[in-house]
Amino acid sequence: MKILLTGGAGFIGSHLARSLLDRDCRVVILDDFNDYYSPRIKEKNLAGIASRPCLEIARGSIGDKELLRKLFASEGFDLVVHLAARAGVRPSFADPLLYQDVNVGGTLALLEASRSFNTKRVIFASSSSVYGDNPARPWRENLANLFPLSPYGVTKLMGEHLCRIYHRVFGLKVTALRFFTAYGPRQRPDMAIHKFARLIQEGKEVPVFGDGTSQRDYTYIGDIIEGILKAIEGDLEWEVINLGSGRCVVLEEVVDLIGRFLKKPVRKRFLPEQPGDAPATWADLARARHLLGYEPKTEIARGIEEFIDWFKRESER
Repeated sequence: MKILLTGGAGFIGSHLARSLLDRDCRVVILDDFNDYYSPRIKEKNLAGIASRPCLEIARGSIGDKELLRKLFASEGFDLVVHLAARAGVRPSFADPLLYQDVNVGGTLALLEASRSFNTKRVIFASSSSVYGDNPARPWRENLANLFPLSPYGVTKLMGEHLCRIYHRVFGLKVTALRFFTAYGPRQRPDMAIHKFARLIQEGKEVPVFGDGTSQRDYTYIGDIIEGILKAIEGDLEWEVINLGSGRCVVLEEVVDLIGRFLKKPVRKRFLPEQPGDAPATWADLARARHLLGYEPKTEIARGIEEFIDWFKRESER
């Protein structure tokens, strides 16, 4: 199988690329190595697989229509796994037009290229942010009246709608996977667990927005990758599916676990809540279990320990 993997140099993408190569897939990574965080980190993410013979790395934007035309025309992809996006709830308030251009315009460009070059299937990385602050937790995929709380969440919901239209009108098979707070080795440095670990390691205060009782469905990277692989194997027509752990964990518990595994004291600084943050996220996994046979395996303490082991190794280099 030949796969176009957008955002393949990022946190989730680099883990998925390795797994696909280990399954003898031919993979073309499309990534622009932008400066949302250090491009050197993305280069490092791919260092262990860059020389694999079944991997090609194309540097450029998902919104570059001419680049997409050349890639699709020359490669003949069986599947597109679309992970590339401008990420982050809070940063999306600072530059919402950029988020629209990349997350909506880029997704549309990929869908159009897939239609034009007869690529039959797309896996689209959506987000739990589409649920906003819906009180009907755990969140099921068929919840009505989704009202995201940030421009980022809106762009992900718009991406889902575009995927649905391309399925309905053009017959493109699309599975939209709503990721819930992925974490683990190689997590982006701006994400909470990584940022907290760095601050605790340096003996600095950890900013806790709100009263510390907010909850997240933290999902270990290994479980996320397993869910994506099952979606690839599933060959579904059109589905929206949650990928989470199915459990809520309180923010302060996560901070304390990081301190415990670092063997460092934790100093917390409580700050006002931030715009765009939901008080809790929680995935209903019934559809994922039924359609994909998905079953997350990593408890939060084990996942944090795995992350801290990686974090310590990286800090020593």
